[in-house]
Amino acid sequence: MTMAKDIMHEGAQWIPQTETLDQAAQLMRRLDVGSLPVSDANERLCGIITDRDIVTKCVAVGHDPAQVTAGELCEGTPRWIDADADIAEVLSEMQVHQIRRLPVIARKRLVGMISEADVARHLSEEQIAAFAENVYAAR
Repeated sequence: MTMAKDIMHEGAQWIPQTETLDQAAQLMRRLDVGSLPVSDANERLCGIITDRDIVTKCVAVGHDPAQVTAGELCEGTPRWIDADADIAEVLSEMQVHQIRRLPVIARKRLVGMISEADVARHLSEEQIAAFAENVYAAR
């Protein structure tokens, strides 16, 4: 059975909720990623920020990314998956919540990230079509 830990990208990094968005953008560039999980002081997931969030929720509304923190952009309940969850659980979590990136947690620590591309590599063409329809469907 394929599990979350089998399809994730290892080496994902947190960004503290107190870190500024300019620093988050620089870390995204260094890691060549478009999103970062955000952690609280206890290194627990409190959200995810994306490069798009930085542009649309900070820069485009006239805020200074050197003055806005990652924690200020986090909204809603963060979604994650256990490293030992099977791929059906991964698909369900992403589809139900219409999310494209999913942090993978083991023993309360971040161990990786799963993107829609990671999932797609393990699905048939029919499953990919159904997945895309569910994740991108307008609500």
